[in-house]
Amino acid sequence: MPRQAASEEETVMGQAAGEDLPVCFVHICGAVEKPGVYELSDGSRIYQAVELAGGFLPEADESGLNLAALVSDGMKIQILTREEAETASGQDGYALADGGKININTAGAEELMTLKGIGESRAREIIAYREKHGHFSKIEDIMQVPGIKDGAFQKIKDDITV
Repeated sequence: MPRQAASEEETVMGQAAGEDLPVCFVHICGAVEKPGVYELSDGSRIYQAVELAGGFLPEADESGLNLAALVSDGMKIQILTREEAETASGQDGYALADGGKININTAGAEELMTLKGIGESRAREIIAYREKHGHFSKIEDIMQVPGIKDGAFQKIKDDITV
């Protein structure tokens, strides 16, 4: 598929014109009008990727999709149809990249709570840590979150990605 770049207005998102911004490339596919790879500025949200892809198809299941989640470089967002979502057990309205692993840089509380040993309060702590310190560089960085030590990490390491 050809790479489709966002317009300058969409990429800049409130920054001064001409200022170099970090960018990320996101592959969005499934039940959207124009699937493809899109360039977004770092800090963009899933709803912006959906907008660049022309919006949802009528059969898209957008009810479980966290449109406010941050995108990350190399992320694949597969928008499921309602039929696909009904048959996909335990999935939200989109499929996660990397064989169903949870991206700890973009997952919302509900996604994080699907991990072994991660409850609501721990999920909120992960999100708060991420908001304060920025994206995790590697999965081991999650052990910087208070309460997540080696034992907890060992339980989730095969189910997470960055």
